[in-house]
Amino acid sequence: MSDKGSRLDKWLWATRVFKTRTQATDACKSGHVKINDQTVKPAHEVKVGEVISIKLGVIEKTVKVLGMLERRVSASVAKTYIEDLTPPEEYQKLRRPEYQPVFFRPKGSGRPSKKDRRDLQKLL
Repeated sequence: MSDKGSRLDKWLWATRVFKTRTQATDACKSGHVKINDQTVKPAHEVKVGEVISIKLGVIEKTVKVLGMLERRVSASVAKTYIEDLTPPEEYQKLRRPEYQPVFFRPKGSGRPSKKDRRDLQKLL
């Protein structure tokens, strides 16, 4: 909402790339966030027009900074401050069989029975 730069971790949190600011800070410290192929610190001042590469699990998300945010806003408003440049192939990685969970249990099906636990133990 302001024209001056913002901290990278704060901007990533405000635009809803990360759920918490701590997750954004940890990602920066771990080297999962890059600008111009260089790892950056959480306190890096973000500028409009910068392209940020973020490693989120198995995908490499690429976003462009369109505006500055200091506070977390709704998802619909956050979309106006960020442009997603991630190629569709990256999102397809999540659908590949090697990234699917080994064991699936429907939500609301209750506690596993003794037989279910034995079957899970055999699988693992």
